[in-house]
Amino acid sequence: MTDQKIYKWQMTELNKEFTLVEQKIPVLKDGEALVKVAGCGVCHTDISFWHHGVQTKHALPLTLGHEISGRVVNGPDEWLNKNVIIPAVLPCGECELCRNGRSNICRNQLMPGNDFDGGFASHIVVPAKFLCPVPDKVLKKYSLEQLSIIADAVSTPYQVMKKAEIDQGDVAIVIGIGGVGIYGAQIAKIMGAKVIALDINDDKLVLAKENGIDATLNIRGLGIKEIKDAVKVIVKELKASPFCWKIFEMSGTKAGQDTGFNLITFGSTLSVVGFTMDKVEVRLSNLMAFDAKLIGTWGCKPELYPEVVQLVANDQLHIDEFVQTFPMSQINEVFKNTLGHKYIKRSVLVPDFNN
Repeated sequence: MTDQKIYKWQMTELNKEFTLVEQKIPVLKDGEALVKVAGCGVCHTDISFWHHGVQTKHALPLTLGHEISGRVVNGPDEWLNKNVIIPAVLPCGECELCRNGRSNICRNQLMPGNDFDGGFASHIVVPAKFLCPVPDKVLKKYSLEQLSIIADAVSTPYQVMKKAEIDQGDVAIVIGIGGVGIYGAQIAKIMGAKVIALDINDDKLVLAKENGIDATLNIRGLGIKEIKDAVKVIVKELKASPFCWKIFEMSGTKAGQDTGFNLITFGSTLSVVGFTMDKVEVRLSNLMAFDAKLIGTWGCKPELYPEVVQLVANDQLHIDEFVQTFPMSQINEVFKNTLGHKYIKRSVLVPDFNN
């Protein structure tokens, strides 16, 4: 191990610029791996910690970042020198929830950039147990830093699509096709759905259409009834069912959640994926009247990550058109621009510490 330091961009206060610090590489505990970071994606959750006042579990100062890919440079022999993706939610693997297939909500879980220092750094120390290996086949098409977004932006919608039990020919309505929603729309299509993408940005909608999404609708300025009427017309044009729609709220906005709930029809499933601190007023009796379901989702079970990687390896799921990379030294600028909605693509920060 030639590297003697870890370089990190730390959050010290709400809305303050990140500070670069250096620390000694710690002595690894049994089962831990030291991963040299290749890339770390900027997620809406990071923005919520940094700007909106959502509390991190670990006290500040803290290095954020939970969408991480890299190479294991120290740790268990079976992982040494392997390229990996670090799951955004690291469960214990032993508790009641883990044993019952709900490891993504393990109460002993550890989340990089929340429970401990995350991926906006040169290196990160993580439990090796649930690392996801990256096959060489995938690296022929994508760089390791681009693949970092699988840790959350791709795996999270993959889990929720499976939870929603999409069947061949189902109508899948994706609200918000930004850094997470665009992958959700693609995954729904892969699973056999007829996909309708809703957003307020024409550029995003054009990109979705170019990547096989069946229909798009710009909902900027439209009322709830206008949106539902327009969706009904699209569904009819697609020769799809007016019932049992699978609705996915990916925008993380009050308006998006209002829209999603009001699109519920007979037999619908509404999945809430995006996060907002805003409260939404709804009539829950609609769920009863429509015999509908409302489900949430948190991260993705590590067990599902290899399935996601396989979709990318088989060229079924496309990543590169929706990712842009920046040197990690530009972290303050990138966070401000992300907050200001100046990017269409998912931002990935690439370490440039010269180590």
